[in-house]
Amino acid sequence: MNSTTVDIEAIVQAVLAELRKQAPAGAATPPPAAAAPGDLVLDLPDPTLPEFRRAIGVEKPYDLEGLRNLCATTTARLGVGRAGPRPRTRTLLLFQADHGVTQDAIYGEVSEEVKTKFNLFTVTTQVHDRQEYLLRPDLGRKLSEEAKKVIAERCVKHPQVQIVVGDGLSAAAVNNNLPEIYPIIEQGLKSAGITIGTPFFIQYARVGVINDVNEIIGADLVVILLGERPGLGVADALSAYMGYKPGPGKTDAERDVVCMITYHGGTNPLEAGAYVVELIKKTLRHQASGVELKLKTAGAE
Repeated sequence: MNSTTVDIEAIVQAVLAELRKQAPAGAATPPPAAAAPGDLVLDLPDPTLPEFRRAIGVEKPYDLEGLRNLCATTTARLGVGRAGPRPRTRTLLLFQADHGVTQDAIYGEVSEEVKTKFNLFTVTTQVHDRQEYLLRPDLGRKLSEEAKKVIAERCVKHPQVQIVVGDGLSAAAVNNNLPEIYPIIEQGLKSAGITIGTPFFIQYARVGVINDVNEIIGADLVVILLGERPGLGVADALSAYMGYKPGPGKTDAERDVVCMITYHGGTNPLEAGAYVVELIKKTLRHQASGVELKLKTAGAE
């Protein structure tokens, strides 16, 4: 350690000591005497811990019990209080932490370990990078020419069900939930005697890419397990979109979805897997999906 570093550290310690002397009553507790010089001591607790995330920040609320009951019914940021016209420091830090998690989810990568575990080879859409993916949803609905060739070479044709996995807007959703939900879907379909195609992974995928996929595969039904758009608090939710004989021109109206699949306040992946299997069986039985399926089954179930 050179003399310049020592001088700077001494100045910092002197300023901190002076601030502690001037701190008003009720201010944050100074670092313990046992803390060594240079140790980083945080006066504020981690705002992401459950006990602080759900803490009531309103000072002297008119109906504390009523406010607690209201806050318990939602994950929305209610009862956080204010510091004058501004949010409290804890509220701001929690917001920034949650926003950071969403950015990690959007710009993250699906683990090679997860893909290897389920023997998923990788193809891409016509998107070239993450920034283009966010700006051009239309390109995420179309397979690249190379992807079409690889799928044609490596995939079984004309299965009853084709399962694909896409990163979507949350790589964390795939990393955290695929190991739980995929085996349930696979086992459920095999137990029902339903044939399954060759699964694979699509990078930079949007839901509509299943139209392109099925032009090559020719399955009765295509399911895509896709990362949902992250929210402030839940950034690893998965969705299972499916369509009966998707192809050119098919829209969201002709698809069904099981969304918010996550252990963090959504549908448990194990439960969701079983539900997806039942929805697949129902779709194959009625040979329809989306609005048409609802019309066919209206009043029958």
